[in-house]
Amino acid sequence: MIKKFLKILLGFIIPFILFGGVFASLLLIQKDIPQNYRLRIEKGQGLASVSQQLANDNVVYSKLAVRLSGKINGLDNNIRPGSYKIPSKASTWEIVQYLKNKRPDATTVRIIEGLRFKDMRKIINENADLRHDTRDWSDEQLLAEIDPNAPSTHPEGLFFPESYETDQGNSDLQIYRAAYKMMQTYLNEAWDGRDKDLPYKNPYELLIMASIVEKESAHEGDRKDIAAVFRNRLEKGMRLQTDPTVIYGMGDAYQGNIRRKDLETDTPYNTYTRAGLTPTPIALPSKAALEAAAHPNQNDYLYFVAKMDGTNRSHFSKTLDEHNDAVRQYILKK
Repeated sequence: MIKKFLKILLGFIIPFILFGGVFASLLLIQKDIPQNYRLRIEKGQGLASVSQQLANDNVVYSKLAVRLSGKINGLDNNIRPGSYKIPSKASTWEIVQYLKNKRPDATTVRIIEGLRFKDMRKIINENADLRHDTRDWSDEQLLAEIDPNAPSTHPEGLFFPESYETDQGNSDLQIYRAAYKMMQTYLNEAWDGRDKDLPYKNPYELLIMASIVEKESAHEGDRKDIAAVFRNRLEKGMRLQTDPTVIYGMGDAYQGNIRRKDLETDTPYNTYTRAGLTPTPIALPSKAALEAAAHPNQNDYLYFVAKMDGTNRSHFSKTLDEHNDAVRQYILKK
């Protein structure tokens, strides 16, 4: 009777030991993995799908081992979406631990204030770590996808310059959405807290002014005085006469130098030939530029000129005679 029981018991134990040994091998033996292999996990993708993907890519010995070890580790369907660079030699257990404990690899996109939207698109398009869903979209198509009710069909100025971090392999559209949302937040804050009696009809006009201030400000200490000059000019019906708007209107024709002919050639953006604000912003303004446009200094300045003394500061004047004297002093060196 005892012999029969032991025989039956061994009949259960031996297969269990064999199965355990095989499972341990599938789980713990390291496998050579192709260099630079990345596992891309989409939002909502579960353990079953991930295990199948790993097996299809020949990264693990068994998808069943992935699923079982995932359940043991509580991974199951709680895998963070994103891109993971799997080590070049790893066991199934190590891969599961890696997915459980590591954040997806991130990439940073840095957009500097004062750049144009076309520069932003170039930077994003050249980032090899993003999925480029929007690369072939027009600017108008991109903006309409983000906000069909945007204040303009032209995207210039509507995206906030900042450093954006996202998981590698994510869509570039995420960066654009985040930048647009952030600009709307800061613009609305600036508009709601603006000084009273400013010559802007709506937040978009304040944004246009902020972009001009951004391009004219070589020194942060001058921003609010520059904003004051342009506010004062608008209130007096004077033309803004600012070179960055002319340059923007020239487009690709601008080659680094602005000539008298360019100042006299009319475009929708030439503030020497046209009164008022430009039809759209001319750059991506910073939060400081938005604040300057919303809170210009209280003064009577109507002119400014770069001092050209290495400080990046400007000299401000109330009258044309004072301005001409400053031009002779700082530009003509007379």
